[in-house]
Amino acid sequence: MTRRLHITVLVDPATVPPDDPEFRDSEGKTITEYHVCHALRGLGHRVSAMGAEYDIASVATTLKQQAPDLVFNLTEQFCGDRQMDKNIAALLELLDIPFTGAGAMGLLLARDKRLCKQILRLHRIRVPNFISLPYRHRVRVPANLPYPMVVKPAFEDSSEGISNASLVTDAQALAERAAFIHERWKQAAIAEEYIEGRELYVSVIGNKRLTVLPARECYFNEKGDQGPVLLTYRCKWDAAYREKWKIEFGFADLSGGVLQGIERVCKRVYRALQLQDYGRIDLRLTPDEKLVVLEANPNPDIAYGEEVAEAARKAGMNYESFIDRIIHLALRRNA
Repeated sequence: MTRRLHITVLVDPATVPPDDPEFRDSEGKTITEYHVCHALRGLGHRVSAMGAEYDIASVATTLKQQAPDLVFNLTEQFCGDRQMDKNIAALLELLDIPFTGAGAMGLLLARDKRLCKQILRLHRIRVPNFISLPYRHRVRVPANLPYPMVVKPAFEDSSEGISNASLVTDAQALAERAAFIHERWKQAAIAEEYIEGRELYVSVIGNKRLTVLPARECYFNEKGDQGPVLLTYRCKWDAAYREKWKIEFGFADLSGGVLQGIERVCKRVYRALQLQDYGRIDLRLTPDEKLVVLEANPNPDIAYGEEVAEAARKAGMNYESFIDRIIHLALRRNA
């Protein structure tokens, strides 16, 4: 176990409960901030929590005054803008304060779904065909697209902006969905080829040496053609909706050859996008066993019971051990 440290858990301000700003009353709580703070205290560390408030100068001053041994960075946005998460990491880099998770460069490369796919394609990693639909530009749909396509916001995560209507089968539907995203999210959209196959989520931890954790899978109901065939926002966050359509998450049953391919591809993605400490790669395994990378998440949810923590548990790490591993990786990287 790591020596006793002073760790500041940096979070999005909206997650800070007014009656429990240090996330101490973890009983029955389900959000990541409580789980991480509880695990850190269980490991014997001195823990303080802090919101990345709009007054960023005050945040910087407070961090310098506190002088933590490590910042456990759980921020995912700044001022409601997910594209600004990289700036929080950049601030910590400028202040020379060790922190967990991806740095500014990794967040930049992975956040923009279009840039991410361009980089992976340059590295000869298979990704869906796609087009960019810039914000505040007239939507121009090429005539030769491989329908069906999935239309989604270019900078969101956690399946935000993805619904059954995101799967389009012609140019008119694509243009309408892109216009909806432009209006609702005030950002560019990406339209990418729908890849038929199994949906896999593969967590990776490490820096110089990488460990690929057991793959998780989203099992869609295949008995009818009315239910969702991609991970929509409701699939991800609405338990009643999953029950209705018999959608479940579990560990993937894969052959040895496929597992070797997954490990090889995910390590290449992780390094190409300059991820740090931990991350998650989302893929589709086609019926002819080709691996197609959908996207990479440089700061996936690490709450107890969620995909990354469950994969770590399958690999032999209980939750505290998993959090301790992240601390070790961040400290060693910043040594």
